[in-house]
Amino acid sequence: MHIWEKKTKEEIRQRIFNALKENRDYFGNNSLGVPGSHLDSKVFPEDAPFLKEAPFITSLLHNPNHIGCHTQGESESFFKGTQDIERELIEICGVDILKGQPKSIDGYVAAGGTEANMQAIWIYRNYFKEEFNATNEEIAIIASQDSHYSMAKASNILSLSYYQVKVSENERALLQDSLNENIEQALADGKKYFIVIANMMTTMFGSVDDVNIYTTTLKAKKLEFKLHIDGAYGGFFFPFSHKQHNLDFRNEDISSVTLDAHKMLQAPYGTGLFLVRKDWMKYGNTKADYVQGDDFTMIGSRSGANAIAIWMILLTYGPYGMREKIYILSKRGDWFTHKLDEIGISYFRSEASNIITMKAKGIAPEIASKYGLVPDVHHNPSWYKVVIMEHVTIEKLAPLVEDLKGYNVNFHQP
Repeated sequence: MHIWEKKTKEEIRQRIFNALKENRDYFGNNSLGVPGSHLDSKVFPEDAPFLKEAPFITSLLHNPNHIGCHTQGESESFFKGTQDIERELIEICGVDILKGQPKSIDGYVAAGGTEANMQAIWIYRNYFKEEFNATNEEIAIIASQDSHYSMAKASNILSLSYYQVKVSENERALLQDSLNENIEQALADGKKYFIVIANMMTTMFGSVDDVNIYTTTLKAKKLEFKLHIDGAYGGFFFPFSHKQHNLDFRNEDISSVTLDAHKMLQAPYGTGLFLVRKDWMKYGNTKADYVQGDDFTMIGSRSGANAIAIWMILLTYGPYGMREKIYILSKRGDWFTHKLDEIGISYFRSEASNIITMKAKGIAPEIASKYGLVPDVHHNPSWYKVVIMEHVTIEKLAPLVEDLKGYNVNFHQP
């Protein structure tokens, strides 16, 4: 590991409180020109006795604004202490988890995967416009039909065409013929530049795209493209369940990755991450004269407490603790799929994944409702999924198995 190691509770507490001391303190120091403050003390008192043992809650009260990107030079000096924690977090995720070279990754803590995916598409759209003099009408987004709806949202907001590659029904694998057809259609539509989004575990199926299908095809056709990995779900799971893969920064074709800590890391909502190779954030720069260091992000102002939350979780577990956590969830998935095999229910599960997506024909709607199973579509679903998170223990899965077993015995009776 590069810099990621497990820390004690006291080491974490001291680091965060020291960082808050390095920030400009709204409670004591002069901060007369900043359009912000600590949380309202009449509603959120800062003198509660428990706060001295609660660094995250204390950081919420101090309310540091992490506007901008802090991995590439000058940043707003008012919050330099907690910005250092965010810089360390980006280095851990970009180097220790996603195997980039030290000091080679920029990034920031985003509101979530939707924003991080949109940040990538925005950067690459601007890159093609600035470096190739492209128009919006010449730039296209390509992703699979199982990709997150944020691609469609980015298409709408950024005024870019969106082409969806079909996948096989049971394997959820990219279909080469469909990719070829989409590229040919895009070329016929006047597209010259492509922003490709590949999935590191889709939200519905946990399926993983073979990025070589994209890169080999586009290179063979001598087309300009940039490749982004949507790891909003899988970014804190897949790298720990698969040592050897080509979905991180070891793959030179990959320029950026989305992660989401508010899924597998159980961080508060608002803890997505956007990671990109050095020298690419500049294509998102918006000149903001009153912001020290300008702003390279879509979101602008954002809470430094969110970066602290992710950092705390990663350093509480350390790399081996995280690997153990993911291993346990994967083994619960093994147990559940073994039971589904015994019952005879068809399902899709990517290797070692904690998402198990079952064919709807073996599941009564009342069972799906009782256990909160999520459908692929809410009207006449074809699939229901179980996501084995920390709270989804075998003791909670066992009653579902029994209900599925009872329903399928009756379902298959003549």
